Amino acid sequence: MELNIGIPEQSRIAISEGLSRFLADTYALYLKTQNFHWNVRGPEFYSLHLLFEKQYEELAEAVDEIAERIRALGFYVDASFSGFKDKTSIREETKVLTSKDMLLELIEAHETLIRGVRKVAEIGDNDGDFATVDMIGRRLGAHEKMAWFLRSHV
Repeated sequence: MELNIGIPEQSRIAISEGLSRFLADTYALYLKTQNFHWNVRGPEFYSLHLLFEKQYEELAEAVDEIAERIRALGFYVDASFSGFKDKTSIREETKVLTSKDMLLELIEAHETLIRGVRKVAEIGDNDGDFATVDMIGRRLGAHEKMAWFLRSHV
């Protein structure tokens, strides 16, 4: 059945491709945050362990919301590890880091994600996709807040 929601198909394609990158970045950031939650050590262990847990739980919810928006626009969600790896701009971390380096990595990842998804919001705004713009606005606020909380520990 053809989708007729008042957003041109080419715009829906561009938005869903951008959301797919946003989804991949969010999932990669979720994994990175959970990795650091498990592996943080040092005098700030307890506070950072709890902070990272709170953030990765919020990121897990965001993954679902972003994927559902892609589906609402009429497109398939590639939720494979290889698909995410191909689309993400978040750098994977495989070494054990100090707590300060973990914080810096997460701040950089949030800022990378924030810069990337702003472009998708612009496309959505120009083409009347207010649901996507609203979702991205809420997600941007959440990522900016998470980065602020992380920065406060550095």
